Amino acid sequence: MGWFRRSDDQQMSGQVGGPVAVEDTEALDAYSRSVIAVVKKVGPAVVQIGVTKAIAERGMGGVLRREAQGAGSGVIFTPDGYILTNSHVVDGARKIVVTLADGTDLPGQLVGEDPETDVAVVRAGSSSTTLPTATLGDSDKLQVGQLVIAIGSPAGLQSTVTTGIVSALHRTLPGYGGRLIEDIIQTDAPINPGNSGGPLVNSRGEVIGINVAVLQMTQGLSFSIPVNTVHWVAGALMKDGKVRRPRIGVAGQEGLLPQSLRSQLHIEKPTAVEVVQVGPGGPAERAGVLPGDVIYKMDDQAIATVDDIRRHLERLAEGTPVRISLLRATPTGIQGLTVVMPVHLPR
Repeated sequence: MGWFRRSDDQQMSGQVGGPVAVEDTEALDAYSRSVIAVVKKVGPAVVQIGVTKAIAERGMGGVLRREAQGAGSGVIFTPDGYILTNSHVVDGARKIVVTLADGTDLPGQLVGEDPETDVAVVRAGSSSTTLPTATLGDSDKLQVGQLVIAIGSPAGLQSTVTTGIVSALHRTLPGYGGRLIEDIIQTDAPINPGNSGGPLVNSRGEVIGINVAVLQMTQGLSFSIPVNTVHWVAGALMKDGKVRRPRIGVAGQEGLLPQSLRSQLHIEKPTAVEVVQVGPGGPAERAGVLPGDVIYKMDDQAIATVDDIRRHLERLAEGTPVRISLLRATPTGIQGLTVVMPVHLPR
């Protein structure tokens, strides 16, 4: 839609490079010291996660079953051994081995996973264990151009460090299994197979994302799940072993509203959420919501980001009617619509 610009349309990926003048060496030394300090602070809490999975293959004699080995990364966030990683790293694992930064191997146990956000929690150790931990930051404070550091085990090379910048925010990315993962952080910090589940860290040594994917056939495009989403999901997994989230059956991404339209409709926020997918048979489809519609208000509360939708729905019980104000592009112009639908809470 030409009238609705995704908020990342004007955000460009940055690369560090070019000739270094003599007067810049001090700044580069400061950059190096910053990265070194972060690695010393966070590195001990970064682990390698080895998994054994059962694989079914169809052959001449029928379906053959064998065991396959895989590996990813993770980060310890509690002293008693709770670890954040990706769902796709541990999904279907029959055995999990957690290797600490000092080389110690510990048996791992899956606490829970959430394929919708590609987040999982693994436990290694016990209540009497005291392991090094990383501090979780606030991904809502991220800015494009901000320095970030990725730590993980690409190709099994444990404790590998790469750096870059935040290239864009609020991306929507197809996850493993075809699910759309919303509100993704895009960076140019090199991430490779094995980095999945490892931390993305800011210059203060705070985890602000969990690395999740690289787009095939691209260079310099890496993606991470924002830690605010991860923190919420991890809490539900540790409490119930799964995430039960109220939903209306849409996936969306943030974009900019034209100033003229905001003035005309008295919309306070500069951004809203474009619907990019409508779930079949869900409340939104039954209410007539279409891909391309733009949600800017729910129950008279301004909606500027995907997180705004999630936070609003989390407070509601199943079946609660939600009043949604949206915009739709039509041949005659932009039309304002209001639809009402019940919240659905999957079992």
